[in-house]
Amino acid sequence: MVSRVKRLLIGRPRKSTELDQEKLSKLKALAVLSSDALSSVAYGTEQILIVLIAAGFTAIWYSLPIALAVLGLLAILILSYRQTIFSYPHGGGAYIVAKENLGVSTGLLAGGSLLVDYILTVAVSASAGTDAITSAFPSLHDHSVAIAVTVIIILTIINLRGVTESASFIAIPVYLFVLSIVVLIVSGLVKYVTGGGHAAVPEIGSAVSNVSLFLLLKAFSSGCSALTGVEAVSNAIPNFKAPAEKNAAKTLMMMGLILGFMFTGITLLAYWFGITPSPTATVVSQIAESTFGRGVLYYGIQAITAVILFLAANTAYSAFPLLSFMLAKDKYLPHAFMVRGDRLGFSNGIIFLGVASSLLVAAFHGETGNLIPLYAVGVFIPFTLSQLGMMVRWFRLKPPGWRTKFAVNTVGMLTTLTITLIFIITKFSNVWVAFIFLPIVMLIFLRIHRHFKNTADELRIQLDKDKPVIKGSTIVIPVSAVTRAVLNSISYAKSLTDNVVAVYIGFDEEEIRKMEQKWEEWDPGVRLIVLRSRYRSVLRPLVKFIDTVEWKTASTDHITILIPQFITKHWWQAILHNQTSVFIRTYLMNNKDIVVATVPYHLNK
Repeated sequence: MVSRVKRLLIGRPRKSTELDQEKLSKLKALAVLSSDALSSVAYGTEQILIVLIAAGFTAIWYSLPIALAVLGLLAILILSYRQTIFSYPHGGGAYIVAKENLGVSTGLLAGGSLLVDYILTVAVSASAGTDAITSAFPSLHDHSVAIAVTVIIILTIINLRGVTESASFIAIPVYLFVLSIVVLIVSGLVKYVTGGGHAAVPEIGSAVSNVSLFLLLKAFSSGCSALTGVEAVSNAIPNFKAPAEKNAAKTLMMMGLILGFMFTGITLLAYWFGITPSPTATVVSQIAESTFGRGVLYYGIQAITAVILFLAANTAYSAFPLLSFMLAKDKYLPHAFMVRGDRLGFSNGIIFLGVASSLLVAAFHGETGNLIPLYAVGVFIPFTLSQLGMMVRWFRLKPPGWRTKFAVNTVGMLTTLTITLIFIITKFSNVWVAFIFLPIVMLIFLRIHRHFKNTADELRIQLDKDKPVIKGSTIVIPVSAVTRAVLNSISYAKSLTDNVVAVYIGFDEEEIRKMEQKWEEWDPGVRLIVLRSRYRSVLRPLVKFIDTVEWKTASTDHITILIPQFITKHWWQAILHNQTSVFIRTYLMNNKDIVVATVPYHLNK
């Protein structure tokens, strides 16, 4: 039943030789890897206005120079990450760049920041999409958590079906969103030109007495949330069709141009129409209503905006599994993140991302707006470390034209470092948790790496010295009664060695007498050792007996504890029986250096 449901949701397994078919074209990659960045136009301008409106309506004209500064930063990041793509064509982005050029600890800081950021991306995107729906249908506001979690589950299942299939699903709504925003911008421009702007919109340069540099820097840092997701292309280069790095670089440039145009258009329309932030309607919702009224086009734009905000999470679903694979390959995450699933994707990473982001949405009751600053800091730390790492690389290798490349990355590093500091200073109440959480994440990485190193050291053998030791075999079979399960186990044990002993732990003399009589009558050719347990414990006397056997025979024999166990036909039937055999096996495997095996006997009814 479980297998049939899995096949229905995920599809048939794919052969490893089909991996090349999972590579993405530029158009599909643009949809998958740019959905986060492109969707940020739905809230980037709004984040600027939320800060500026604190100084009054007149201050909204500052959104234009702030947006221009954000666009400048976008251009710097696009040029910088284009250089990263060609320098590190195997992907990994900031993690690989920082680890190779700045050291392991710095690389782990970049990698940990990105992993946390991708979880926040899914949570924030799902919540932002839910906000778009509840803006159009306020009656759904009480169900925002359920809506967001449901969408996360759907996205998780889609991505478990494979990269190309998820790209095919996502491409249509992403390009519909781009088309709808272009239509909105053009229509809004036409309406403004024909006299449809806000009558009292403040003129550019209007004096605002209570605007401070601190407020402007805070608004600028908030607007930079529109740049999240720019790094995803450099992380996911292995997902592109050959030549991967050239296709990735072209995709990055296309994303930058589209994002820049849409962000500029939305910011201009928000200013011209005098839009201010509202708790019940997003900025895009208000622009669409001002342009088209509450008609078909308005609801169409709201619907596609909600969809793209949900699908923005798909950028994380593409990048998180690849980054976690690289960290696992370097032994900083569990090896489970390296395993490809039935559809050739890193399914454990996809499932982990879905579960973690769902828990985050539930914990914040769908109100993840306060996570946006933390979400942005999680991106700008890797931005800064990546640029600094590239600076070190150019200075160290000094390839032809390295000075120009060094200059680009220097400007990028200084800019992103400044933004990071602005975020920390202006939004410390929102981002202070990063100073606690990121060191914990790095500590977890280091502890995992230490475990793998210690395990490798203990398991390593000297090929010229360490050879198999040939010993005899002593098999101990714990029994609770004379049953077919015990018969099955003794038959198997006798096929391996004649040195077999059965052990029975009795709680009262009458039980012991009956067991001894029945065993003698059965006469299976195996000696029965009876142990009396005054405190009704099975494990304690059994362990003491095993210790005695070890003391006597460990030097000459391998000791095997062979546990009889019957397996019920239906899972619910197992609940009706005690699980003593499971407890015995678990304890012995975790505490004794002996062989512990189970001989199953399957019931038919």
